[in-house]
Amino acid sequence: MNKEFFEAIKLLEEEKGISSEYMYEKIKAAIISATRNSYGNRDNVVCEIDPENQTMNVYVRIAVVDEIEEPLAEMTLEEARNYDANAQVGGFVEITLEPKKFGRIVAQTAKSVIRQGIREAERELATKEFQNRHQEVVTATVNIVYPETGDASIEIGRANAILPKADQIPGETLVPGQLIKVYVASIKEENGTSYANISRKHPGLVKRLFETEVPEIYDGIVEIISVSREAGSRTKIAVNSHDENVDAVGACIGPRGQRVSNIVEILCGEKIDIVRYSEEPEKFIAAALAPAEVLSVMVEESGAKACRVIVPDSQLSLAIGNKGQNVRLAAKLTGWKIDIKPLSQANA
Repeated sequence: MNKEFFEAIKLLEEEKGISSEYMYEKIKAAIISATRNSYGNRDNVVCEIDPENQTMNVYVRIAVVDEIEEPLAEMTLEEARNYDANAQVGGFVEITLEPKKFGRIVAQTAKSVIRQGIREAERELATKEFQNRHQEVVTATVNIVYPETGDASIEIGRANAILPKADQIPGETLVPGQLIKVYVASIKEENGTSYANISRKHPGLVKRLFETEVPEIYDGIVEIISVSREAGSRTKIAVNSHDENVDAVGACIGPRGQRVSNIVEILCGEKIDIVRYSEEPEKFIAAALAPAEVLSVMVEESGAKACRVIVPDSQLSLAIGNKGQNVRLAAKLTGWKIDIKPLSQANA
């Protein structure tokens, strides 16, 4: 029995990452708590676990007295000599308890405490897992997709989390066993438990993917200034180079477009516009409206971050985009309110 017990604890450590020392302490506490009720609720039950020798001993210390006042915690010298020939009044005898002979209530109580210990350990591991990966991109395994809601249960390292349908890329279909990239957007504490908000729609996912894929960004030569995203459809990302010999846009695109293609694949075919940042608002705004051609950008003199952009008549629909998407993303990317006018209307 001892061998099976210690093998089970070792297996638990390997599969769930729960420290065996932690579980031994929980098990000792559970056995002592459950057994103590049978001995007057006194602090006289001892549990010793020795993993090295694979032994577990449980015993109760009974006081030796002339006259018994607490039957569960005391015994006469005559009774004590049955366990220890050298027992004396005023001393104690230690009576070994066989775990296999524990009553049903004791066993159930111990089982309940051990399960609670496992849950607490799993929550603690999950908390550490999420805290270490806050605002990072991680690879997760899809475990379950719930057909009623579309939410997915995913596994990140040794922790589990829920990826809500609302935080999945529109149009994507997740299947159990699939590996996906997710962004740990935030962590909240509730009743002593940490919960991670996981997303595939967050702009931070795109930013972190570029940091991983583009060495120049990781090394600090190229900087991501801002990201605006409508997940599943289009993303605009503004980049700047701190080295005049390095083209920020070219670095992000990569040789033969391989770097940006890898990210597009992870994002289920989402289009990505890489925009060159400029400290001159007119240049930055014109670049942000790509692929449309821009004739001029006029900034309001009032100081408000608003401007009027003139484009050729043939480029108006392209500049605005489908349902206003292109100008909307450009406005988010630059932080400017953009009013687009065709050249014919501007001339009039």
